[in-house]
Amino acid sequence: MAANTPSTQVPSSILLMTELGRGLLELGSYAISIPFLQFVPKGDGHPVLVLPGMLTTDHTTIPLRFFLNTRNYSAYPWDLGPNLLAFKKIEQKLLELIEQLYKKYKRKISLIGWSAGGIFARAMAHKVPHYIRQVITLGSPFNGILRKSHVEAIGEWLSGQKAEEIEQLIIEQASAPPPVPSTSIYSKMDGIVSWQACQETQESQINENVEVSASHLGMGHNPQVLICIADRLAQKEEDWKPFQHSSVGKLFYTFPWQT
Repeated sequence: MAANTPSTQVPSSILLMTELGRGLLELGSYAISIPFLQFVPKGDGHPVLVLPGMLTTDHTTIPLRFFLNTRNYSAYPWDLGPNLLAFKKIEQKLLELIEQLYKKYKRKISLIGWSAGGIFARAMAHKVPHYIRQVITLGSPFNGILRKSHVEAIGEWLSGQKAEEIEQLIIEQASAPPPVPSTSIYSKMDGIVSWQACQETQESQINENVEVSASHLGMGHNPQVLICIADRLAQKEEDWKPFQHSSVGKLFYTFPWQT
């Protein structure tokens, strides 16, 4: 089904200014929801590699990885320090890490990438699809890398390149739908990147968009996002199906603009 994607727009200043506060509230809701989250599907023990967002480290993905481990997955950090958008510098190390996990478990790896981490995850899926089970992105602007966002200037400063140049480096790998099942999780409440840029332009049998209600900084620990992630990871490797709101998660998937 084609995604009805309106013109890409910069997030409002109000959403941007409330990002930190909303992210902290979502962290609180994560703690409160831990008992409830034990009812979401358990996994089959396959490895999951979690990639952090721009300027952040593995510390920001600790809640997500803890949750994944409780759901019977083997969750791993990327152990490459802060994500400075230096894809070319870490590309080989990421490939080596993915290969190591594949050889250790003798199973394909699921990749979860938060923001810029999701752009890297999609690029990896194109490079080594034989190692990748599926890709899940959280607020990742792969359909307009750094454009129409509040982080464009920071990205250019970190990389020493214009946004257009950064985009050209991995545009073909990141913006094209991965050759493996992929779920692009986005939020219209995102105050940092354009939610339109976080969607597949054309959904398919293995590439989907899922809307949540979350801040950009809270996506990695928002209960609604975690329910979706658990459902996606629990899909059988050879029988992946699009996301359907389960009875467990329906209360978390009611949006004010849809009522």
